[in-house]
Amino acid sequence: MAAFVYLLHCADGTLYCGWSTDPERRLGQHQAGTASRYTRTRRPVELVYTRKFATRSEAMREEVRIKRLPAAGKRGLVRLNRLRDR
Repeated sequence: MAAFVYLLHCADGTLYCGWSTDPERRLGQHQAGTASRYTRTRRPVELVYTRKFATRSEAMREEVRIKRLPAAGKRGLVRLNRLRDR
């Protein structure tokens, strides 16, 4: 089953990384304040990056890799994603 890694831009300017099989549904949970403690107090959030993987384990490994990046590296992923979407 396909899975996605996603980045959210939070109201306080931080980025949150997670994974899901349905990023749009997960975004709704974050917006409602039911998805994570971190984003609950940093709403509203905006989905700024997604990447699809063939399996959950691949997505989870990528989530760990992204979480280890410095903030500048995460912002770079967001910039690349925006360029790709043009």
